[in-house]
Amino acid sequence: MTRPVGAFAKRALDVTVAAVGLVVLSPVFVVVAVAVRCFLGSPVLFVQERPGRHGVPFRLLKFRTMTDRRGPDGALLPDADRLTRLGRALRRSSLDELPELVNVLRGDMSLVGPRPLLTSYLERYTPEQARRHEVLPGITGWAQVNGRNDTTWDERFAHDLYYVDHHSFTLDLRILGRTVTQVFRGAGVSQAGEATMSRFDAPDGGAA
Repeated sequence: MTRPVGAFAKRALDVTVAAVGLVVLSPVFVVVAVAVRCFLGSPVLFVQERPGRHGVPFRLLKFRTMTDRRGPDGALLPDADRLTRLGRALRRSSLDELPELVNVLRGDMSLVGPRPLLTSYLERYTPEQARRHEVLPGITGWAQVNGRNDTTWDERFAHDLYYVDHHSFTLDLRILGRTVTQVFRGAGVSQAGEATMSRFDAPDGGAA
């Protein structure tokens, strides 16, 4: 096992990249915000409570990619029916993730770590799967550069736990570099037959 990255070095990298990214990409923020407002309406940002390190909840920020279309019963339609062409483009390019740089500056997230999943999943994890919360969640991670959403839940958790057990400054830089390539390729955005990825409903780690 490699030595864990020092907390100071990791935080320094997070703050530096997030701060510079927010400044340099501010024109992109404006363009995406206007596009979302025009084609999807308000609110522009999708805000949802997610579990952070040790399962402590925080408010995740993303650009909105879905409509609020509902069926006759008043329930939201499936993701595939609410995900628009603009939403798919934002997800494919990962532009919807840009507001998470604010989460990084706040200390809710890191640039690199297991992706923050739904709070409802917490009670479904095995003790081993729950170890993914031993570190801060990330905008990108080992699972994202090894298949992104086009993997099974077992594979995703295995990648997350690999990162928990082997994280280092060198690994973080390697993941960030591979993330750039992944974003340009637009690969692994969705699982076969899904708008994004199937829900984690099985306690043994199987996909729904």
